[in-house]
Amino acid sequence: MTIFDIIAILLTLTALFSYFNYRYIKLPTTIGVMLIALAVSLLLIGLAALGFPGIHETATRIVGAIDFDDALMQGMLSFLLFAGALHINLSELKDNKWPIAVLSFGGVLMSTGIFGTLIYYALNGLGLGMGFAYCLLFGALISPTDPIAVLAIMKNARVKKNLEVTIAGESLFNDGIGVVAFIMLGEIALGGERVSASHVGMLFLEEAVGGALFGLAIGWVAFRLLKSVDNYHVEILLTLALVTGGYALAAALHLSGPIAIVVAGLLIGNQGRRYAMSETTRHNLDTFWELIDEILNAVLFLFIGMEVLLLVFTVKLLLAGLIAVPMLLLARWASVALPVTLMRLKPKLGRGAVAIMTWGGLRGGISVALALSLPAGRERELILAVTYVLVVFSILVQGPTMNRLIRRVSSG
Repeated sequence: MTIFDIIAILLTLTALFSYFNYRYIKLPTTIGVMLIALAVSLLLIGLAALGFPGIHETATRIVGAIDFDDALMQGMLSFLLFAGALHINLSELKDNKWPIAVLSFGGVLMSTGIFGTLIYYALNGLGLGMGFAYCLLFGALISPTDPIAVLAIMKNARVKKNLEVTIAGESLFNDGIGVVAFIMLGEIALGGERVSASHVGMLFLEEAVGGALFGLAIGWVAFRLLKSVDNYHVEILLTLALVTGGYALAAALHLSGPIAIVVAGLLIGNQGRRYAMSETTRHNLDTFWELIDEILNAVLFLFIGMEVLLLVFTVKLLLAGLIAVPMLLLARWASVALPVTLMRLKPKLGRGAVAIMTWGGLRGGISVALALSLPAGRERELILAVTYVLVVFSILVQGPTMNRLIRRVSSG
């Protein structure tokens, strides 16, 4: 099966599921597509169990032919992050810089420690014992909120502007912290290495700070090029080159590609939009990147729904996933409530901010991709299965109920 065949199948299924959702289910597109994909996948698994394995085997072969970790982290993510950052107001981001910085850094580390400790005792209680270092590694990959899932939900959420910017900004920047924690804990769990404070500091500077500076540099170059022409075809191509070339170069330089693209997207979406584009270019550029965002989001959530075909669940693994749900919510609540209380942010963020940020801290494809990047073994299968349950709950339960929670806490 060729790459074109796989792309054709994924796009066709995404289009059909989007149509069915729009006509009959009427959920947000990404959530509806994922729900249908998951239902179809479970139906195929059920048919295989009843003695009709043909379609299930074919679907499994197609899904298995795609390296989800590579497809998302080295392909789709750069486009989705740029599209999200393009529409965030930089002045509003600056006004909320301290809450975003504290939640992105301290919040992720706190959640990693809390969830890692809780899941360690829970898994041991179920007879699925896993080393503490691996449990902390699990905490690092599941603690950062997923910018793709969060931004998709925040489009339709009606919250106070400061709170919306804080949630969106945190989701865009906390990946860098999560990746540093994931790499550091991976060295301990997988290699048994002692990691010094200086090593962690250098890793953070290289990944996060280096990525931000690199994003600023490539964003400035793109800004100068955009300012020198007035042709929206050329300008859209320049933004495509910025995203693809910038992300690839960041990876080659061992810098954080996600942070670099977010910073570049903020620069182009604010300074570039204001000083380097005509009204025609702004309109066409926005339309192009909105389409890219919608299409890739739908394809991504389709694939998350179909990923269940490759997983092996036992009763214990499913139970572990269900137990992990309240643990992750507790870790998220603690990592939000403490900074918000200490920094006295409640008046600024509005009524019910802690509850909204806790429930709105969605996990998505990035957590699944990081779990898939672990080396084969019992720990990988355990982490992957529990991660999948957490992501499905996050998207199919937390996502659709966000507006209901917002109305309740806002009126209460």
